[in-house]
Amino acid sequence: MNAVALTDRGRVRNSNQDTVFAENHPVGALPNLYIVADGMGGHRAGDYCSQTLTARVVSAVRESEGKLPLPALRDAVLLANESLFTEAKRHAELEGMGSTLVAAFLEEQSATVLNIGDSRCYAGFTDGSFRQVTRDHSYVEEMVSAGKMQRGSEAYKKSKNIITRAIGVSAEVQMDLFELPVENLALLLLCTDGLTNMLEDAEIREILSETITLKEKAEKLIQAANMKGGRDNISVVLVDLREEAGAQ
Repeated sequence: MNAVALTDRGRVRNSNQDTVFAENHPVGALPNLYIVADGMGGHRAGDYCSQTLTARVVSAVRESEGKLPLPALRDAVLLANESLFTEAKRHAELEGMGSTLVAAFLEEQSATVLNIGDSRCYAGFTDGSFRQVTRDHSYVEEMVSAGKMQRGSEAYKKSKNIITRAIGVSAEVQMDLFELPVENLALLLLCTDGLTNMLEDAEIREILSETITLKEKAEKLIQAANMKGGRDNISVVLVDLREEAGAQ
């Protein structure tokens, strides 16, 4: 198994509020850990939130020896959310900060994915198929689910950035969990909306299907998003189950 984590400021934003993390080796109770977080908030609060969220989740997981993997990750996320929410209430410069989160770990039989917000996880399979695993926690997806909006419509595109769940904005947070069998799983992609707002799923799949290295695939995804305008920070974590760690 091999992984690559890359983040880019994009062509419009003055700072990068995304944070990425990838570790192929055990982290506390987890056999491995992959994270993408997209911060929000003024005065660099978004930068701080995504970086601190990631650091606190990783730190808590490192201290989770003896727990089962999923409870270890879930508890780490809840603890990080509570601490960031409390911190924002105490410091005016952090008011309004928040972050999305998509995280994953892989065991022998299954891949587990957790998400809050609109950062996504996609899965690529050995038969060449490719699909979104997570569901965006966003206003437009709620409208689509209620039958009040069509995905991809102009109304959808206008309000796509309104998220309905985030880390650090309330004392409690709900997360979605997904489990995939690894038998036919070839690749996982974790990414922020800076990628998915610029590229269609078919364009992402086409790049991932190319016969190039994992790092080159990650770099090409970011390059393609920038060529389409790069209106936001762009972050990707790619995990290839077929490659040896460290392969270039």
